[in-house]
Amino acid sequence: MAGSPEELPDLTAVRAAIDGLDEELVALLARRERLVRAAARFKTDAAAVRAPGRVEQVVARARLLAEASGGSPEVAERVYRAMVAAFVDLELSVAELPGEGPGGGPAAP
Repeated sequence: MAGSPEELPDLTAVRAAIDGLDEELVALLARRERLVRAAARFKTDAAAVRAPGRVEQVVARARLLAEASGGSPEVAERVYRAMVAAFVDLELSVAELPGEGPGGGPAAP
């Protein structure tokens, strides 16, 4: 593969590079999921899972990292907010908190 995206010869090569990167991203998401599941063991209520202050810290850090890497802070924020929301739902479901279901509503019967 070429050294930079600008050196890729055609759309097929760009797509192949994106596919390779997606494999890495999904593996990293799986690692993050394992950590989220581990964190769920230490949370005693839904507020600790939702942790809006922590969410804002994570998003702010993602914006800074994106900017430092030459990426779009806005895209990083949108991606991180969606990712964190999905992991909060997962964590709520695995934490087995009384009376809570994903998304903050009551647990399904």
